[in-house]
Amino acid sequence: MLGAMDARDTQLVQIVDAALADAAKRAGAWLACKPGCTQCCHGAFAINALDVARLHQAMQAADLETAEALRGRARAWIATYGAEFPGDRETGVLGTSEEDQARFEEFANDAPCPALNSETGFCDVYAGRPMTCRVFGPPVRVEDGLGCCELCFVGASEAEVAACEMPVPHELEERLLAEMGDAGETVVAFALLHSE
Repeated sequence: MLGAMDARDTQLVQIVDAALADAAKRAGAWLACKPGCTQCCHGAFAINALDVARLHQAMQAADLETAEALRGRARAWIATYGAEFPGDRETGVLGTSEEDQARFEEFANDAPCPALNSETGFCDVYAGRPMTCRVFGPPVRVEDGLGCCELCFVGASEAEVAACEMPVPHELEERLLAEMGDAGETVVAFALLHSE
């Protein structure tokens, strides 16, 4: 768990959520994200120790029925995709070799996230969702320039996209992770199961 770092991680989440709200306001109709849109809820992605701690807190806060449903979906996800997992299937830690990373690029790309409730179209751990989920949608700075959800900014010019860029406090997140120690990255399914 986050322990003494809790307040600082809460500050990080507040900064990101405020940046998202500001980017969404600037984007207006260009931002297609809305409740029930699940485009970004498919495909495996790496999460870090801060994300895992937030997911654990969300699982503890969930009612028993929701928590058990989440664990059930996580078990089913691992049963379906676990044999191809490019890492340690017992711990859920992703491998770091070039081969493992290349395999992860093609791993479970169409798989629904086990946190996604297919009946409601909502995330059952939304308050504790990983940072990747918090910044998905508006334009964010990536290695190749600005990236955003493929459903958003359709027909927008480069200038219109750039005017809606969402700043992400990567440095603060990296400092907090460094203080936690390197626990390696994992995926949502393993984080949900290891919250028991």
